[in-house]
Amino acid sequence: MADIFAKQLSPVMRTMTGPGPRPLYQAVEGRNGEALTGGARVVMAACNDYLGLADDPRVSEAAVRAVQRYGTSCSGSRLIGGTLPLHEELERAVAAFLGQEAAIVTTTGCQANLALSPLFGRGDVVFGDMANHASLVDAVQAGRAGSRRYRHCDMGHLERQLAAADGEAAKVIITDGLFSAEGDLCPLPELVGLARRHDARLMIDGAHDIGLLGAGGRGVAEHFGLMDEVDLYTGTFSKCFGSIGGFLAGPAEVIHFLRYTARSVLFTASMPPASAAAAVAALEIIASEPERRMRVFEVARRVRNGLRELGFDTGESLTPIVPVHIGDTGLCGRMWQAVLDEGVFTSVMVAPGVAEGHALIRLALQATHTDDHIARILEAFATAGRRLGAATAGAR
Repeated sequence: MADIFAKQLSPVMRTMTGPGPRPLYQAVEGRNGEALTGGARVVMAACNDYLGLADDPRVSEAAVRAVQRYGTSCSGSRLIGGTLPLHEELERAVAAFLGQEAAIVTTTGCQANLALSPLFGRGDVVFGDMANHASLVDAVQAGRAGSRRYRHCDMGHLERQLAAADGEAAKVIITDGLFSAEGDLCPLPELVGLARRHDARLMIDGAHDIGLLGAGGRGVAEHFGLMDEVDLYTGTFSKCFGSIGGFLAGPAEVIHFLRYTARSVLFTASMPPASAAAAVAALEIIASEPERRMRVFEVARRVRNGLRELGFDTGESLTPIVPVHIGDTGLCGRMWQAVLDEGVFTSVMVAPGVAEGHALIRLALQATHTDDHIARILEAFATAGRRLGAATAGAR
């Protein structure tokens, strides 16, 4: 008789979770570009707090004041009893920051993307980049629309799919703004052109780019000078904002519709008061302190160039996400452990997060990384690479 519990991890995941290097679910305590893990103090190069705001005292103090006033939880959904003035303040601030009519905040960034599903009705067609975040894929699957996935940033493939779609169908192109695995940007100018030619809406998940890119930190659209060409944004407060939670921002009528139809909004407890207050404070800092963005890009440039000089393949990223391509999953795990042994904590990306045979070590750099941290990161990779021959193995 079949047993519902008779499931096993994939061979790749068994490699990552069995004997030997185990880079997943490692307990860490991180602050200001460093972390404590396994009793050792290391450089933290696996944290998406790009601007270092999770440690900013102004953000922490805002969270403490919110707890003192509102407690630790709203204990209810936004629909019934779980909406605070803080949530409404944050929504107004996000909408104004992105130049949109309205916004709604959610408890996590994942839930913000899942909240899109009511827009994807029967007969509609959603065109998504194959490297989109899993929560975007899940949102499309939760809706009733047809799904077309185009090869990563391949505009020719997308154009052919758009041309082949039913001319009467409602269409939307949906993409990450900054792809989290390898740190590359979506080709937004080309996406805007295709959306115009094929009467498609354009939605951007700005989880990793809002707060980071553009002169004012408004993300990939500001970076390309196309703020008026994006129909709907989603994002998270767990990266540049040093908090937790998500948001959607766009036309008022669309946001109003989602408030009353999105299951991930209706059937979950609302964003905690401390998180909402922290996000409000962080948004003010993002808007007023562009030097944080300048610093993290300088850190990334120096680390990326140093790794390339050591012979590592860092791909095409020009952002604070720096991939180190290794290839073989087992070697990637050993390289992760060797780098950790040298005092630097990183993360690994293996299938299905990346294509089979394209395992990589992912560095997420922060404005709070010092020159000493940069030197330690490069020395750790130099030592580990010599020991394992990983630089040569990862070269393309």
